[in-house]
Amino acid sequence: MTIIDGKKISQEIQTEVKTAVMKMKSEKGFVPGLAVILVGENPASQAYVKSKGKACEELGIYSITERVPATVSETELLSMVERFNNDTKIHGILVQLPLPKHIDEQKVIEAISPTKDVDGFHPVSIGKMMIGIDTFYSATPFGIIELLKRCKIDPSGKHVVVVGRSNIVGKPIANMLIQKKEWANAIVTIAHTATKDISYYTKQADILIAAIGRPKAITKEMVKPGAVVIDVGINRIEDATTKTGTRLVGDVDFENVKEIASAITPVPGGVGPMTIAMLMMNTLKAAGGRV
Repeated sequence: MTIIDGKKISQEIQTEVKTAVMKMKSEKGFVPGLAVILVGENPASQAYVKSKGKACEELGIYSITERVPATVSETELLSMVERFNNDTKIHGILVQLPLPKHIDEQKVIEAISPTKDVDGFHPVSIGKMMIGIDTFYSATPFGIIELLKRCKIDPSGKHVVVVGRSNIVGKPIANMLIQKKEWANAIVTIAHTATKDISYYTKQADILIAAIGRPKAITKEMVKPGAVVIDVGINRIEDATTKTGTRLVGDVDFENVKEIASAITPVPGGVGPMTIAMLMMNTLKAAGGRV
């Protein structure tokens, strides 16, 4: 059984991005630029935005973070997006989600120029992904593909079962894996809340991707021996043995499932670190660079 070390792989990717950024600076005289807009004071969003800023600093990427109160109007937010659309120093724009209820998230996403959509959420990016045209891919699914690739786990011809159908993970990873290309070409099944017996499908999976948002929902009995298990979930549960009184767990019962899986991602330290690494890769790509 292999524990897939997402932290190590993400560091390898970030080293590659840093080298490409240095090359861009020396050959073209500029570096990639990322603008992040943070609305309100959601603790999880604040932590994530801080991590993005730190990654940019370490990789030599120019970054700016605009923090605005939760009371900001939709018009003001759209105006900020347009300002960054027109800023030649900025190659990627990311509006941290979720947004307050009085703001139309989809309207804001669609306001971002598709050429700067490093989050991969714009309908143009989604449409290109669907029909197999190279584009900006949503960072978490992109990270899953990269984990499989770097661990030499080829999904071609394999039955992949995705549990979850969110626009951020479930739908895009399913679409990326069915494409007729390298590190894809899989037979994909999506299970979700309307699935009467999820285990019927998960037990058929050669590669199982759990993106449900429920702690330890995937148990040992639901997994085929020898399957590759990719756990996308990040859930905080109570744990009196820790200083904070809580700890992070995934959507998979890791301790028991690892006994029968051929490879598995831990939480934390699996898919999570890949998300920022792939965002950095998308930002490099938006500026015309490649690793």
